[in-house]
Amino acid sequence: MNRRVVITGLGIVAPNGVGLDAFLRAIQNGASGIRFDQQLADLQFSCQISATPQIPDEQKRDYFSELELRNFNASGILYGVMAGIDAWKDAGLAITETDSPDWDSGAIFGSGTSGIDKFRECIYKIDDLQTRRLGSTAVAQTMNSGVSAYLGGKLGLGNIVTTNSSACTTGTEALLMAFERIQSGRAKRILAGATSDSGPYIWGGFDAMKVCAFKYNDRPEQGSRPMSETAAGFVPGSGAGALLLEDLDAALDRGARIYGEVLGGNVNSGGQRGEGTMTAPNPEAVQRCIRDAMANVGVDARQIDKINGHLTATAKDSLEIQNWSAALNRRGADFPYINSLKSMVGHCLSAAGAVESVASVLELYHGFVFPNRNCEDLHPEIAEMIDGSKIPQRMVKTPLEIVAKASFGFGDVNGCVIFKKY
Repeated sequence: MNRRVVITGLGIVAPNGVGLDAFLRAIQNGASGIRFDQQLADLQFSCQISATPQIPDEQKRDYFSELELRNFNASGILYGVMAGIDAWKDAGLAITETDSPDWDSGAIFGSGTSGIDKFRECIYKIDDLQTRRLGSTAVAQTMNSGVSAYLGGKLGLGNIVTTNSSACTTGTEALLMAFERIQSGRAKRILAGATSDSGPYIWGGFDAMKVCAFKYNDRPEQGSRPMSETAAGFVPGSGAGALLLEDLDAALDRGARIYGEVLGGNVNSGGQRGEGTMTAPNPEAVQRCIRDAMANVGVDARQIDKINGHLTATAKDSLEIQNWSAALNRRGADFPYINSLKSMVGHCLSAAGAVESVASVLELYHGFVFPNRNCEDLHPEIAEMIDGSKIPQRMVKTPLEIVAKASFGFGDVNGCVIFKKY
């Protein structure tokens, strides 16, 4: 028997808000976390704006001991551990110091890279013949599964503890992997999410590809412009999102608050065939991913109330809207509400799907659609397909029943998850 899977905890470390309360206020008010980045300017990047979570040193000590923070230099692990522990606590779960692991609980927490700044530090020390000064945590900080390993140890998780990696689709994929494990009865709860490192050594390759916004260095908050005619590339961002997924019966047994239900979804690849490439989506695969996600959970296209799109503020935004319209067979005023969190937090890369899923669940739970920033000049191709009222520029208070969240990543990989109000 397939088990129902619900969301009982949320954690967020975002450029426009660290912690659920701050993040909820930010997305409802359309607050931007994009700022001028002096380091990028000093390194002569074309794009000199970025979106990075603001975390005081004293706040880090709520999650890591002084010993752990010694020689610690892995921003992605920091963000992921903070979001993950917050989601665990938000679900009303205790962190216990026992000799036995929690066999019913696990973590599937994605990452694109881990500890890129720590890698750089290690390279310089090795080249300077200072290998012994790397510190005892250099391996844990730089292995790709570092974030799930830290979470597994801090929470005493005894079920699956792993890290997935599928570019921009990582967070959405992690949610669906966790959903399937709980649905099949192999776990009672899984901490699912994703994180991304900050800084020039992550973002430099994208700047070299000329896909980042460079026309708004003097106007950072206007730089990320999904669905806009004047969109000029994405703004690099970072952070982490975490969702505690739980077997419905287990959640009810302990009287947990339920934010919403994960109905399921779908992941696929366009195989870099047809119009698909390493960096461009295969439209056939994107549409199939969306349709199959709905078919897998028994939801009709007419039931979708709102879409949280991938929508990166590049030339592909119009193609994404076209794919959604074709997959749902809905146009004009009949199209669902759609928004892009990237207008406020930039593109959080491997963390994007998880950060944006937290926003989607908050919308579902509280009954609102967060505003799209910077698309007052809606792209004409998009305006021809859907009514502008479905791309709100101010928060819309409205009950939501079904929300679709999709991610489309480098390598022509796709993921779509369907959330339902509980």
